[in-house]
Amino acid sequence: MIYKRRGYWHLDVTIQGVRYREALDTTDKREAKDLEKDRVAAIKNGKGASKMGREFARKPFSEAAAVFQQERKPHVSERTMQFEKERLRPLAKHFGEKPLLRFKAEDIAAYQNARLEARISGRTVNMETGVLRRMLKRAKVWNAIAEDVKTLPETQGVVAKVLSPELKRKLFETAASKPEWTGMHCAAVLAVSTTCRGVEIRNLRWRDVDLFNRVATIRRSKTAAGHRTIPLNGDAMAALARLLERARALGSSEPEHYVFPTCEGKIIDPTRPQKAFYTSWRKVVRETARRVGREAARDVLYSRVGLRAAITAWKRAADPLRGLRFHDLRHQAITEMAEGGASDATMMALAGHMSRRMLEHYSHVRMAAKRTALDKLESGLMGGLPVESQLAVGKAN
Repeated sequence: MIYKRRGYWHLDVTIQGVRYREALDTTDKREAKDLEKDRVAAIKNGKGASKMGREFARKPFSEAAAVFQQERKPHVSERTMQFEKERLRPLAKHFGEKPLLRFKAEDIAAYQNARLEARISGRTVNMETGVLRRMLKRAKVWNAIAEDVKTLPETQGVVAKVLSPELKRKLFETAASKPEWTGMHCAAVLAVSTTCRGVEIRNLRWRDVDLFNRVATIRRSKTAAGHRTIPLNGDAMAALARLLERARALGSSEPEHYVFPTCEGKIIDPTRPQKAFYTSWRKVVRETARRVGREAARDVLYSRVGLRAAITAWKRAADPLRGLRFHDLRHQAITEMAEGGASDATMMALAGHMSRRMLEHYSHVRMAAKRTALDKLESGLMGGLPVESQLAVGKAN
């Protein structure tokens, strides 16, 4: 049965000897009856929430998100906590103080549409709604709306951005231009010289680096397949030498100390790894985009073509850097290896785990490099007749 108390409808029902008394959080009798039916059906299906679960479901979204993260902390990794915290920010901004108990499929669909209108990728939105789904499961609300919530299609585009040699050179020149970017500069050099992921670089300790034999051992990775030993080229050796010099000056060069220690305020803790490179990386990418854009625009202005053409040239020159991730440096390294003719087995050994889609992508890159090399051997042996004309003649015959 339902009853009204202080203007709001409440549920009072006994099922299999268990009494459920809870607020329906509505002043509308018709909506209260619908909520009663849904709640009774959920309880009969074994989905009745405990008192703690009901209290969680009534909390405003922002408060429930804080409780959810606190409960998750003992059971998941620090990286997962950071990931979910980032995904919860746009969710909290959109849903505000809406209680979890009042969530419907239409609310999630509206959130998905709003994010797509903000030009957020389908994959990112799906990850955000994935965190929301876990919260709603915790509140025993998800099962009632699960069938009506649809995931967004995820575009299967190019694996990652890969810079031209000229843009790559300008990016690293920019990273080396300011002392405060030294750590980022060295981390980027290691990524593009070793195929290491960001998590692998951040968790590198000095005991994992053998400068005498020029190798680094990766002990922390995305998966167990990422644990490997990587030879160090000249660029990687130079980056590590500079980092070691800095570590000795800071007193953080002991074997168990991290190569990239965390820094909170002005206090450096070498026993904990740096959490991310996001802030300094974005600054370096933005500064590089500004520099290459300004150079392109200046060249156009010198030719007296006009201001509009200069603005277009600026945007075109800076576009390859738009959205460039630190992780793309790993793809840059693998692509350059593929273009250099490295085998799949060599790339797998150096890069660790790679999906089949990635291997197919780099096989395509390698074939393109081979085709370009063979095209340089052309010398008009067939009388200079273009390939397209030869194919047309063949079809006509």
